[in-house]
Amino acid sequence: NVCAALKEQFNWFWVGFYLIKNEELVLGPFQGPVACTRIKRGKGVCGASWDKNEILIVPNVDEFPGHIACASASKSEIVLPLYKGENIIGVLDVDSEYLAHFDEVDAKYLNQIIKLLDA
Repeated sequence: NVCAALKEQFNWFWVGFYLIKNEELVLGPFQGPVACTRIKRGKGVCGASWDKNEILIVPNVDEFPGHIACASASKSEIVLPLYKGENIIGVLDVDSEYLAHFDEVDAKYLNQIIKLLDA
């Protein structure tokens, strides 16, 4: 329901979770068009966020080295690590059809939302 609520409230193009299984990110709950089902560590924005263990804000996905284009309509992206305690267990991936759609304010509040999932 988190994905549905975020997508509906903000009208983002795609919202979903990728969870770490067997050393790769595997598609979890999401809202939006069909997505890539598996992403290797360090690959694309999601894999880079996992590898670096940090929030990544990408104003233009076409300029991100190694971007994985699951949907051509996606223009900008924000990815946040998801934790269980101190351990990273996946990422929250949010895509927009607009360039430079995400900023530090989005990062702050999305991070607060995903911290509630660990509660």
